[in-house]
This record gives sequence, C-alpha cells and structure tokens, in this order.
Amino acid sequence: MSSPRTPLWRHPRAITAGMLVVLATMLLIDEFTPPSIRLGPVMVAVPALAAVFCTPLEVLLILAATLVAVILAADVNQQLDQANFPVQLGAIALISIAALGASIVRARRERDLAKSRTVAEVTQRLLLRPLPRRIGELSFSSLYLAADEEALIGGDLYGVIDTGDGVRVLIGDAQGKGLAALEMASYVLGAFRRLSRRRLPLTSLAAAMDEEFRTELAESAAMSGDPRRTRGGSYQEEGFVTALLLEIPKSDGALSVLNLGHTEPFLIRQGTATPIRPGAFAAPLGLGDLSGPAPAADAVPFPPDATILLYTDGLIEARNRAGEFYPFAERLNRLADLHPDDLLRAIHDDLRRYVGTRLSDDIAMVAIRRSGVPSRVESVVDEAGGMAGGFDRSRPVADAGRGGLERSADQV
Repeated sequence: MSSPRTPLWRHPRAITAGMLVVLATMLLIDEFTPPSIRLGPVMVAVPALAAVFCTPLEVLLILAATLVAVILAADVNQQLDQANFPVQLGAIALISIAALGASIVRARRERDLAKSRTVAEVTQRLLLRPLPRRIGELSFSSLYLAADEEALIGGDLYGVIDTGDGVRVLIGDAQGKGLAALEMASYVLGAFRRLSRRRLPLTSLAAAMDEEFRTELAESAAMSGDPRRTRGGSYQEEGFVTALLLEIPKSDGALSVLNLGHTEPFLIRQGTATPIRPGAFAAPLGLGDLSGPAPAADAVPFPPDATILLYTDGLIEARNRAGEFYPFAERLNRLADLHPDDLLRAIHDDLRRYVGTRLSDDIAMVAIRRSGVPSRVESVVDEAGGMAGGFDRSRPVADAGRGGLERSADQV
C-alpha cells in the first residue's frame, strides 16, 4: 500500500524557498517605502511559521535569513542606533529558539509516526497475507482501504485456504476499531487457517471458529485483569465479528455459503449483478453461545466466467457530504462487465468520487472469478486473502439494499 505522492507546494524545500522569498519581498518593500512603514517586526513571524512546516536545519536557515533581513531593514530605516533595536533582536532570538525547539519536537514525532506506519505495514502483511492470483480455475483480486490513512489496517479481515479438495474463503468485520478490532481479527483469521485444514463441514467450521474465538477473548480478558463482562463465571470480552464463509469446489459446481451476520455478496454473470441472499443468517462469531445451532450452508451456482464479489459494510455505509449512503447496488450493474482487477479499481474510484472526503470506515473487497478453461493449480496452501457472503434468491441489483448486520464503529 503505497503512500500518495506529496504535492510540490507541500514539500518542505518548496515551503522553505517560499518563506525566503517572503523575507526578501518584505525587505524590498521596506527599502522602497517611507521610514514610517517598518516591516522588520513582522519578519519575526516567518521563523515561527517555519517551525510548523520545515525541518530543524531549514528552520536554522530561515532564522539566519530573518536576522540578516531584520538588520538590513533596521539599517534602511535608520534604527540600528536606537535603544529599542537590541530589545527587538532579543525578542527575535527568543522566538527563534522556541521555533527551533518546536521543529525538533515535531521532527521527532514524525519519525515515531513513520516507525508506527512501518509496524502497521508489517502487521498487515502478517495478518492479511496477499491473495493467491489463481487456484485451479479460480482467480482472485482484492482491495483493502483503511479509514485511517495513518493506521493502514483496521478490523476488516479476509483469508483464503486451499484444502486440496476445494477452496475455503473467509471475510469478516470485527466490532469496533483500533487495536481491539485488530486483536479480534487476528483471533478469527488464526482460527480459520488452523481449522480449515481439518476439512470440517462449513457449519462445523463456523461452530469451531466461534468456540475458539470466544476462548481467545476470555483468555485475553482474564489476562488483562479488566474484563468487560462475565458469562457463566468466566471472563468474556464484549466482542463479535460478522463473517462469511465460502467453500468453492475447484471444478464446476455450486459453492457453499454460510452467512454469519455479514453483508450480502454479489454474483456477477453476463453483465448482471445479483445479490446472494442467505436462507437464514447465523449469529456472528463471538455470539454463538447466545443463539441456536447455525443453519445449514446455502448452495449457490457458480458457473464458468462468473464472478463473486465480496465486501465489508464500510462500502455500503460510506456517505457523501450530504449524508447520503453510497448506492453500491445501483452502480454495480454499470461495472459488471469488467475483469475483477478492473472491477475493484472502478468501484474504488467511483466511491472516492461519491464520498469526496476520507472514508469513515475500513473497506475490504475481494472478487473471485471462475474461468471457463480449467488451469493447473498455481497457489500454495495457506496463502491468504478473501471474503465471503450470504445466499441469494435471484433479485435485481437495484433491490439489494444494505444487507447484513449493521453496527456502530469507532474511528480507527
């Protein structure tokens, strides 16, 4: 995930050059105006502004230029021999020291932030491993957008496991934001990767993941010494993760979908996108002890040259400046003919244009396409990336609406 290029006008060297030009301009104005107009005292503001934008070395350069400009201005206005001039120089010196100190502190914090971004990038690579480009007849594309550009990663998660007989796909959205959501996402992904290799039926896999997830939360709460909730005498964090589990055969055939309170994916075929609605929602991971047994997984036809589009609720809950939700279902049909890579890129561009500001929630998207011609397996078991959805009853996209379990989320 590359950072956007810094515009030229925001580059520290360009800002430094601009401030030097401002000093020179004020000095020229002082030169060609009557002595009653004195800009020397105004020049003191330049090093103060430099502390906000420039590096310590650049601040020192501006300080030196400011002192020279103030002395030259005082000479032009015949103030060098006035008793007030040393006081003016003393004030400039104090402001300069404060500006330099502020610049040093800011530079140190920027270095700390850069280190934090590096840690976040490493965490993202470990938690959300890159998608395999292809497994058998299946090709994968993915896109992750963090609401907090400094954090790079939040509570959205996805994973793909090649079990040999087929492909297991997971997508989820952890409750809340920040480190707590990231911790829950790591528990769910870890459970998914371990348990998928046992080749359990999809419903049994969901039940085992829920049990392991609640156990991890309980142990985490107990070790923290500050449990938020107690159930049955054991410590339990208040946390859940909506999720979708898919099982896709490598050859032609229907895929199995189990929706654990997540947003509905879409089946895209022949230029038409259809929401995959579940026969029944199961409880999100972490809340399995409050509900009955999970319903059976739904079977969904997945013919050659079809695409499954999976996403988290940050996409359909994004709003523009007028507070209107992004009409994802209505716009998807316009993009349905695109290849998965181009499809995700087009959705991203359209979303950015619609929202116009920063995102309020993280967004993960994955497109899975079944090719018309079988190909050899090119992936390695335990590659990651993925997303899943509920089941559908063949409806036009315009009626899809906002599916899945809605919940509030703090800013990452």
